[in-house]
Amino acid sequence: MAGSDAMQQLTILGATGSIGVSTLDVVGRHPDRFGVYALSGNSRIAELAEQCRRFKPSFAVVADAHAAAQLRERLNSWNIRTEVLWGVEGLCQVSSAKAVDVVMAAIVGAAGLLPTLAAARAGKKVLLANKESLVMAGQLFMDTVQKSGAMLLPIDSEHNAIFQCLPKGYDPSEQCGVRKVLLTASGGPFRSIPLNELATVTPDQACAHPNWQMGRKISVDSATMMNKGLELIEACWLFGLSPNEIDVVIHPQSVIHSMVEYVDGSVLAQLGNPDMRTPIAHALAWPERIESGVASLDIIATARLDFGEPDLKRFPCLGLAIQAAKEGGSAPAVLNAANEIAVEGFLQGQLSFINIARIVADTLEKHEVAELDSLEHVQQLDTEAREVALKLIRSTR
Repeated sequence: MAGSDAMQQLTILGATGSIGVSTLDVVGRHPDRFGVYALSGNSRIAELAEQCRRFKPSFAVVADAHAAAQLRERLNSWNIRTEVLWGVEGLCQVSSAKAVDVVMAAIVGAAGLLPTLAAARAGKKVLLANKESLVMAGQLFMDTVQKSGAMLLPIDSEHNAIFQCLPKGYDPSEQCGVRKVLLTASGGPFRSIPLNELATVTPDQACAHPNWQMGRKISVDSATMMNKGLELIEACWLFGLSPNEIDVVIHPQSVIHSMVEYVDGSVLAQLGNPDMRTPIAHALAWPERIESGVASLDIIATARLDFGEPDLKRFPCLGLAIQAAKEGGSAPAVLNAANEIAVEGFLQGQLSFINIARIVADTLEKHEVAELDSLEHVQQLDTEAREVALKLIRSTR
């Protein structure tokens, strides 16, 4: 990889989102270790400009030419020489550039697939917060990582916890004594409200997560528990597990981020305050440890840790994701595409909360599962599933 041991150069995809902001917070605490090569943002031009003013990256990438012109104007007024790129081509360029050591892949949704894949293909250290890359194209993505020699480290708090609890040098093809993984979930804002009230919940209610500060799309996914289903699929690829080797456990406090059970009866858990800077700092410095800015966990004040089984009647999206994981092939990609469209419909007031699962289920029902043989095949299925989901939403109005 490029760069020196003293200074790693980072590209942060999705810099203006919650993961990107947390990453820059950690990076800013260690100016002797990390430099910022490139930042990307979708439409938050003012926030991205401020990040460029502070960190002075070589490149900034935005969604389109209009946004690029806006950002250039702001940066020129401050005499900042960051070069502005736009579109998928720009994202892939800054993800695979020779000068880059580490890529934080934090673009939400399918939009993150191509630049994250470009980073993997270029053999970078990829910090994966974009779970959709593995949900959509798991085998293709993992094959690329293996072929290029890229390093893949998980950023989702649950997967990072599993990674920390697994044996050093874990290889799923060897007998490591792992019996199963316990993937924890808070249950989101609707864990205990009466089922008959779910039909009328609002986007603002769905986005009011009790423990985590996240973007609106992932907050809705947490409220439906689709996020946990996507994480289950991601965990299968990251750790070489079958869906039957992963149990989802409701843990409202979000203190235990996940657990690994071994055949001798041992269960190892990773605990910490619900703050994404912990897994970000862990992955940035791995195999070392660095200060993240996260306060110490007050285990006495925490007082109790509760656990329970997920209710699939309350959270049908989780059941749909588990079924897609078991079916494999194209099913997870279709699940993800339909969910992205349904969540957007809900956020725009075109769809009720409980109909998110219905749109996803009906889209999957219309799809015949097939093996994925190329990236183009993945993209085609993604487009087709989105079109089906959009038609279904229109038919409900």
